[in-house]
Amino acid sequence: MNRTILFALALLLFSSCKPVYKTVSFENTITPKAPNYEDESYWAVLPGNYPAGLKEITGDFVEKETDVFFVYPTLLTEKKDPSWNADISREEIREKVLAQSVKFQASAFAKAGNLYVPFYRQSHYKIYVPPYNKQEELSRTIAYADVRKAFQYYLTNHNQGRPIMIASHSQGSIMCAMLLKEFFDGKPLQQQLVAAYIPGVKIQAEDFRSLKKMEDPLATGGYVSWNTYKMNNYPPTYEKWFKGATTTNPITWDASKSTDFDQHLGVLNGDGVIYPKALKLQVVDGLVWSSVPKIPKRFFLSFVKNYHFADINLFWKDIEKNAVHRVSEWMKNNQNAR
Repeated sequence: MNRTILFALALLLFSSCKPVYKTVSFENTITPKAPNYEDESYWAVLPGNYPAGLKEITGDFVEKETDVFFVYPTLLTEKKDPSWNADISREEIREKVLAQSVKFQASAFAKAGNLYVPFYRQSHYKIYVPPYNKQEELSRTIAYADVRKAFQYYLTNHNQGRPIMIASHSQGSIMCAMLLKEFFDGKPLQQQLVAAYIPGVKIQAEDFRSLKKMEDPLATGGYVSWNTYKMNNYPPTYEKWFKGATTTNPITWDASKSTDFDQHLGVLNGDGVIYPKALKLQVVDGLVWSSVPKIPKRFFLSFVKNYHFADINLFWKDIEKNAVHRVSEWMKNNQNAR
C-alpha cells in the first residue's frame, strides 16, 4: 500500500478524538470553478495520455476494446482547509489524485480497458462527520455535477459504442452509484455495461431496479462492492454504514465466505511490488474481514482495524485478473453487439 495513503487515512479515520475542522458556512464559501472537460487538462487520465506514475505500474498505454471510467475517492481531508469542495486547479490536489488513487487504484483496471479518470470537485471528508454532514447534500450536488458532466462528455466524444466498465472507491463509488442509476439501471446503456466495481461504500440490493450484484467471477452487466476491515473487528459505525451492505468476496468473486492465503493473487504495495498470498479473508454481513497482510512494514497495520483505505490495494491483482476475465466474457457473449 502507498505509505502516504496509509498514514494519512489511518490518522484520519481511526483517531479516537472527534475531529475539528476549520469551516465557514456553505453560503459564504466560494464554489470552485467548474471543470471544462473539452480541455484535456481537466482529465487526470485519458487513453494515450497516461501519467508517469500510472505507467510505472501498468507500462505504456495499449489501446483496448473496452473503456474504464474511474472515479477516485476522497482525498481532500486537511482539517485546516475550510472548503467544502475541491478546487481542482490546485496543483497539490491534482498531484494527490495522480500519485495516490490513479497510481495505486485505477491501475488495477488498466489491463481491462482504456482508462478515463476526470478531475472533479470532490467533497471534503468533513461532510461525513457530524455536525458538518448537514452540508453533505449541497456539497455532493457539486461533486456529482462534475462526474455526470465528465461521463456525458466521455459518452459523446470518446466511447464510440465500446463496452464500458465503471470503477471507483469510497466517495467515487457514491458518485458511480448515482451514475449507474441515472445512465445504466434499466436504460439502453446497460447493454454496454461489462461490470461496475464500486467498493468502499454501503451498496444495497434495493439501490437499483435492474442492476444486480454479480456472484460469479465471469458474470457481467452487474456490480460488485465490499468494505474491508481487520479480521474479527467491527466498526463503531457498523449498524449504520455497513450492516446489510452488498459484500462481494474480492478474491473468489463468488458466494464463498472465506479464503486462504494461497488463493490471494496479490497486494499492490507502496514500493510498486505485488505481494501474493499475503492475506486471507472472511465475509460477514456488510464487511470483508482481512488478516493483517504479509507485506513489508506490516507492523503498523497490525494496529489498524479499518482497512477502508486499502479496499483496492489489498486485492489489486485479484481485481486486475477478474476485470480482464469479465471483459473477455462480455466480448464472447456480445460478439454482434457492435
